[in-house]
Amino acid sequence: MDVTAIIEEAKARALAETKDEPTPTPTTTVEWPLTCTVGPGLEGAIACETKVGYVNGQKGWLVYRGYNIFDLCAYSSFEEVSYLLLHGSLPSPAELEAFNQKLSTYRDISQTLRLLMNFPVEQISPMAALRLGINLMRQKQTFRDYEGALSDQAPIASDEDSIPMETLPKGDREAIYQFDKPHFIAPMDTASDLGSSTELESCYRLISGVAVLTAAIVRIRQGKLPIEPRRDLSHAANFLYMVTGEVPDDLQTRIMDVNLILHADHGMNASTFSSMVVASTLSDIYFSIGAGVAALSGPLHGGANEEVIKVLQEIGSPDRVELWFDRARKEKRKIPGFGHRVYKAYDPRARILGPLAEALAQQNPKMTLLMKTAKKLERTVVESLGKEKKIFPNVDFYSGLVYKALNLPSSIFTPIFAMSRVSGWTSRIIEYLEHNRIFRPRAIYTGDFYEDFPRQGDSK
Repeated sequence: MDVTAIIEEAKARALAETKDEPTPTPTTTVEWPLTCTVGPGLEGAIACETKVGYVNGQKGWLVYRGYNIFDLCAYSSFEEVSYLLLHGSLPSPAELEAFNQKLSTYRDISQTLRLLMNFPVEQISPMAALRLGINLMRQKQTFRDYEGALSDQAPIASDEDSIPMETLPKGDREAIYQFDKPHFIAPMDTASDLGSSTELESCYRLISGVAVLTAAIVRIRQGKLPIEPRRDLSHAANFLYMVTGEVPDDLQTRIMDVNLILHADHGMNASTFSSMVVASTLSDIYFSIGAGVAALSGPLHGGANEEVIKVLQEIGSPDRVELWFDRARKEKRKIPGFGHRVYKAYDPRARILGPLAEALAQQNPKMTLLMKTAKKLERTVVESLGKEKKIFPNVDFYSGLVYKALNLPSSIFTPIFAMSRVSGWTSRIIEYLEHNRIFRPRAIYTGDFYEDFPRQGDSK
């Protein structure tokens, strides 16, 4: 199975179908303050500049640091893409080897796992367990919670950088007050100076550690012990090995790697924004990534691929798709895995994962009926809603099928999303902190001004 050829074919279809859509013009540095249209929930608000990633819904583009997602999936690896996102350029062979060595070393979080196993992991959700695990990594890998750790970083104010409602923003690029020392705290085994600058090392540790935690959570919830990672396996292969105890074959490894690349970054979404908001206060990277995990755990952000599997199992077979779809339309039921807030063209991630899910399904006879049902549902939905309403499959429609074909439990689908997205979260945090400005949006007060407070003796 030639995965690269499958991705190149998907790229050719994407270019052909969107060739008439206008190509965006290159942007320049933003002149702050700027004017934009903002909806509830900060919809449409422009909070910062970035060179990390770009999404164009009309063209169906997903770009990391200038490279389109099709080329990255066809010719790169998750490790190389993570380096690209964090450092801004592709690594040389020597740089990639050094990066891989660090990721391998930082997969050893045995002390964190021992702490995690003291908690009833099997009784809490996998996302809650993952956030707990990240906090335990923080406790083991930083000095932050030790007495005196913050003695040289006195707080500025309880409401620093606040903007009164009646005051227009001036567009300052940075907060007026800045700490002299770097933002993050050194890992305990690499430095004793509490002010050491080890931001990137902490990011590396999180990329490795979150994957190990995710695999361990699967095992613990199954009543099994975690499996130690192997130094001879890639990031994707190690994850599958640590979950199943079996070394995956080349196709499984390659498709898992492509899946991780596809989920690494995707604009200023809710979890990315959450992690950046926490980081902007000069909190540490572990709390910031924990905030991203917390946001991703909400059903409006993560978890749709789990629902896709449930729907396909509910439908049961291809010959029941049209009847199910007609009933769903009448009930105005949302069909998970279709439509996207940004994409008005076919989601490029779904273009890639669709045929790869089919390739895996050919290896797994239990997936045959489910895959045929999925393909029939896609055709039915696109024929009905594609041309008029621009509703096409999104990444969740096929990512769940990929995980299912890899024999991964559905409860771990969203933690896998987080384990990939940590590369994007950390990259955007590092970029934003170069010109940090604490996030401080405004709210429109619509309450009263002149309520009389009841005094003792007043009649009720």
